[in-house]
Amino acid sequence: MSIILGDNRYGKAETHFVRVDRGHGGHELADLTVSVALSGDFESVHLTGDNSNVLPTDSQKNTIFAFAQEGVGEIEEFGLRLARHFAGGYAPIREARVAIEQHSWQRLSVDGTPHPHAFVRGGTEKRLATVTASEREDWVVAGLTELTVLKTTGSEFWGYLKDRYTTLPETQDRILATAVTARWRYARAEVDHAACFATARSRLLETFAQAHSLSLQQTLYDMGRAVLESLPEVAEIRLAMPNKHHFLVDLSPFALNNQDEVYYAADRPYGLIEGSLMRDGAPPPGRAW
Repeated sequence: MSIILGDNRYGKAETHFVRVDRGHGGHELADLTVSVALSGDFESVHLTGDNSNVLPTDSQKNTIFAFAQEGVGEIEEFGLRLARHFAGGYAPIREARVAIEQHSWQRLSVDGTPHPHAFVRGGTEKRLATVTASEREDWVVAGLTELTVLKTTGSEFWGYLKDRYTTLPETQDRILATAVTARWRYARAEVDHAACFATARSRLLETFAQAHSLSLQQTLYDMGRAVLESLPEVAEIRLAMPNKHHFLVDLSPFALNNQDEVYYAADRPYGLIEGSLMRDGAPPPGRAW
């Protein structure tokens, strides 16, 4: 029986750092978690333990810290710098993938005035970037996760398949809540990443709020379409949206009339809706997803 080594990669996962920009107009924070994965000529280390082609993961961690000292900027650009460094600086490394999560902080205000160096964590939402660099091309995927949204009306769910296990009643009015994970792939690496991210996030939120929903699938499609229509730089978008169910509580045993006011917020199990939208004629995806 012949056994061969298949696809493989290695790297330093979840290097977490905070970079403080101590400008005179007030301090700025960049709070990032960075993961590196390298692919290339690593057969010998797997088969014989020969480490001569291996860049230690500790060195990768130190490289992240050193690059942070030079400045972070937009996380897509920071990822490109790192990925190009690893893919272009070492002969055995053919491809480098850098995945970044940015944790948000908001400046505190005192008596209505922004404080120059005090911050509060901005919730669970994180900005995302995954950059892949190789000898042939670079791929950039931007996005966000844990963007939790809810609207108290403007959502229906009816007309679905029913069988003997169906107990869910149809509704023409319900709470719709979800935590959006969205990733969008740029057609080219060099774009205005800050402006594109701001536009994409804004279109996702505006569409969720304004579009009447007959299903979470329809809402997902409308949100993805809005991003593609607003940003010609984006070739494809993928979304994952759990349905954060809110069930009306039956208060009739207590002689109370619950007129769509009190809901039980279920945490699990939950419906999970996933989908992707691609611009017709867009270049095929790389490995950056």
